[in-house]
Amino acid sequence: MQSKYFSDAEMRCKCGCGANRMDDAFMARLDSLREMANRPLSVSSGYRCENHPEEKKKDGSTTGAHLQGKAADLLVSGQDATRIIAYAHALGFTGIGVKQNGPMAGRFIHVDCASNEKNQPRPHLWSY
Repeated sequence: MQSKYFSDAEMRCKCGCGANRMDDAFMARLDSLREMANRPLSVSSGYRCENHPEEKKKDGSTTGAHLQGKAADLLVSGQDATRIIAYAHALGFTGIGVKQNGPMAGRFIHVDCASNEKNQPRPHLWSY
């Protein structure tokens, strides 16, 4: 993993395995997002392995942008969140998830560079 702004440690899987298979092209785009924001961005979730609880699906499959190393959840809220969404769209992120309700510490913007999936064309915007 190569990045100007994000450490290997903050992008590692948090299930306990410590794996980090972040995609270099995704990380370059995430660095560009950080530069546009002109401020540090805290990552709550980067890479997730197939054993991470958030990656396990009801049908037993394990697919997702985090598992591919092409996603990050950024701890931002309020006006910063609005700006991050606009910058992410301008930079060509293909997935943007918005969680801006509940306690401030749990608010985030998900950004990813996943490709089209069955029943989910990209670009895609959703809320949690």
